Amino acid sequence: MLKWLALLLFLAAIAYVHLRGKVRHRWFKQLFDHSALLAPLNVLMYWMSAVPRGAYVPKPAFPDLVALEQHWPEMLAEAQALAEREQIKAANNDDAGFNSFFKEGWKRFYLKWYDEPPPSAATCPRTVALLREAPSIKAALFAYLPAGAKLNPHRDPYAGSLRYHLGLATPNDDRCRIWVDGEPYSWRDGEGVIFDETYIHWVRNDTEQGRLILLCDIERPLRFGWARALNRAFSRHVMSAAASPNQSGDRVGAISKLFRISFVAGQYRRRLKRWSRGVYQLTRVLLLALLIAGFVWL
Repeated sequence: MLKWLALLLFLAAIAYVHLRGKVRHRWFKQLFDHSALLAPLNVLMYWMSAVPRGAYVPKPAFPDLVALEQHWPEMLAEAQALAEREQIKAANNDDAGFNSFFKEGWKRFYLKWYDEPPPSAATCPRTVALLREAPSIKAALFAYLPAGAKLNPHRDPYAGSLRYHLGLATPNDDRCRIWVDGEPYSWRDGEGVIFDETYIHWVRNDTEQGRLILLCDIERPLRFGWARALNRAFSRHVMSAAASPNQSGDRVGAISKLFRISFVAGQYRRRLKRWSRGVYQLTRVLLLALLIAGFVWL
């Protein structure tokens, strides 16, 4: 009985995540989405959240971000120097956090990932110093999206953080924008925006210019001390394990190491999907049924 109750609560949490926004995946896709795994914890984060619900979050809730927008030209200069040296680049197969973005030409350079900056971030001393002065920031990177590229609809897996974008060198054009739960925003140089990345969101750059931003994970404000402690413990022990290197010598987290295996498996999965979509979908259903059966049997 307890196993069935636990399974029911788990499915109820997935349903809550699925129904929370106006824009939704198909039910079947949501069941296999990585956000489903963390659904029970995410529901707790939503219920304990101290910021208003909605796709976008008011910036005054995070006063430590003001300095970033005041000094954005200094960060832009360091990002442009990296770009000239071709150090803002795609990962190989060791970036569990943003792996699906690289096929569209998206590139990144990590400045911080739920811990100290990677050694390679020493080439951006001013940016690293500014990030240290903003305690709400848990992870940060320069992110580049080329002209004509897009990022497909997705939701990030963990609700313990919110997403902050600061425009550095953008098209300053409404044709380069993000939709969060269906609500659009277009970037402007020197301007920041905060949104809840666990709503489905997608990006299109229909201009002839690339888009360079500072992308940060900021800690979601929670109403109770025990919830904040839980969030920080999860970030410290789990989210930090998704660390991905900019270059050799940077730390590779355990999750990103395991992702190398998943990357290879994903190649076979895509081959199966191309060969027969019907067989691919049937295989997913059977795997889900085996997981449920195994859970009940144990």
